[in-house]
Amino acid sequence: MNTQGTDTKLRGPAVWALVLTGVASFMAALDNLVVTTALPAIREDLGGRLEDLEWTVNAYTLTFAVLLMFGAALGDRFGRRRLFVIGLAIFTGASAAAALSPGIDALIAARAVQGVGAAIMMPLTLTLLTAAVPAARRGMALGIYGAVTGLAVASGPLIGGSLTEHISWQWIFWLNVPVGLALIPLARLGLAESTAPDSRLDLPGTLLISGGLFGIVYALVNANAEGWTSAPVLTGLIAGAALVGGFVHHGIRSANPMLPMRLFRNRGFLGINAASLLMFLGIFGSIFLLSQFLQGVAGYSPTEAGLRMLPWTGMPMIVAPISGILSDRIGGRPVIAAGLALQALGLGWFAAILSADVSYAAQLPALIISGIGMGLYFAPASNVLMSTVTTADQGKASGTNTALREVGGALGVAVLASVFAARGGYESPQAFTDGTVPALWIGAAAVALAAAFALLLPGRSKPSRAAADTAATPGPAKVPAAR
Repeated sequence: MNTQGTDTKLRGPAVWALVLTGVASFMAALDNLVVTTALPAIREDLGGRLEDLEWTVNAYTLTFAVLLMFGAALGDRFGRRRLFVIGLAIFTGASAAAALSPGIDALIAARAVQGVGAAIMMPLTLTLLTAAVPAARRGMALGIYGAVTGLAVASGPLIGGSLTEHISWQWIFWLNVPVGLALIPLARLGLAESTAPDSRLDLPGTLLISGGLFGIVYALVNANAEGWTSAPVLTGLIAGAALVGGFVHHGIRSANPMLPMRLFRNRGFLGINAASLLMFLGIFGSIFLLSQFLQGVAGYSPTEAGLRMLPWTGMPMIVAPISGILSDRIGGRPVIAAGLALQALGLGWFAAILSADVSYAAQLPALIISGIGMGLYFAPASNVLMSTVTTADQGKASGTNTALREVGGALGVAVLASVFAARGGYESPQAFTDGTVPALWIGAAAVALAAAFALLLPGRSKPSRAAADTAATPGPAKVPAAR
């Protein structure tokens, strides 16, 4: 696997796969948060109630989260490159529709279709990249991929605020169109086709998990507006949980389920997915509040607030590639656990020093520590995830992990915002600070628990059998160039 001839042969396809999947992943991840800083301009231009503006964010989150598993299954069945291109085309077309929206309802509908395209495209990026890169170089490649994805998630408010402030809000969507149009033919030329062996569409499983995730995510994103004890929220939580329970039972009993529950018997697969959900819960909820703190309390514009968060949001670009190389040498467990511990420390630092008149200099160490921690997490997490399953299960694993990250992010915003509303509010800078501090402590605790789950990951001296199968045994799901 480390021979010079093999490395030379795979260099071209691996680089193409990294560029194409990285750019596509950046677009899809960016749209999670890019709209948030543009909402005032959208309301001024298109009108609409507060609930309508919330749905410009939630429509994307909902369709993205609930269809991720189905998107991965479609790729396994009909061809990952083919479905990647289809998802990319849907996402690009919906971005143009969003930019051209004549009213708020049309914008919400376009955002929902964007989420459909992203749900098809996003889980396949990791599978296509893993298939194209040899195992000896996978840590570095996934490190760069993780840095790009992490930066997109965290820099959404900065990019959205800058485009809105200096051009117009429509350009947060127009930006996707030329990039998507360029990627579609390049993906057809630069990526090799692959499928999972004996793959079948699991329609009962798809309906159960889609309905379950829809109910839960719908309840979470509406809990603050409707109240946690309201009928719609309770119905969503209870029905969603029941459907997810049915999905788990189906995964145990069915002969060919979308997500075989046997995968969770692998402690590495269980650990990395639990850690991912908790990490996104803490980080997404905290970024949601801290970006508002910098604008509403510190008085910065959206662009100024995004720039001051760069020590946090930009750090993954520097740290993640290094952490990928480091994980190849010492194993993913210590790097992931250290990254999550640093993120928890950074959020705890914020909670300890935050006040209505806190200086930026006092916040800077927390920003840097959190950024280093995020960079240490992303690259090894992707590598560890794909090493815990066989080649045939990589699409399922990627879809599962991405869905859990999205659900974790929605849960984080809902839970931390509820704590914020219960302990503070928007009435004054002091009220905002009073609500933010306990919410940040909860975010720090969630990420610290994620670090504990990371300790379940197998050490380097005991690689999983699935990892050995994936790295050493070429199978029908591998692309021809990776043989």
